[in-house]
Amino acid sequence: MASRKLGKRLDNLGMTASTLCAIHCAIVPILLTFLPLAGLGFLAHPLFEWSMILLALLLGVSSIFLSYFRTHRRALPLLLLCSGFVLVIAGHIYLKGWEEAIVVPLGGLTIAAAHFVNYKYVGVCSNKDHFFNLNHNHPKRR
Repeated sequence: MASRKLGKRLDNLGMTASTLCAIHCAIVPILLTFLPLAGLGFLAHPLFEWSMILLALLLGVSSIFLSYFRTHRRALPLLLLCSGFVLVIAGHIYLKGWEEAIVVPLGGLTIAAAHFVNYKYVGVCSNKDHFFNLNHNHPKRR
């Protein structure tokens, strides 16, 4: 029971962080010239961006992997998480300009979707909800 509550909290935090990351990645290229004037130039610094990616990775792995092994054993959140990180990291490394400004926020939103689906799977397990047809049965434990 405590692991479910922790998992839900981590998913909430992960959804929030991933959505903020997507917003950050979409807005920074547009506001790049105005950030230093507002004293927010650090938001465009690569160290800040890679720190946000690392934070999202730690939250995603701790939340989704723990929920997968302890609760639902469904692969969709894992696939979404991995796909999102592939988009974010590949976008930062290989793309520049408007392509990066589209691909990286899409990756952040995919990571947020992974947390959302994981949150719903964990919720289904605890209260027999059928939201988004995420109902399933647990294998019997011995």
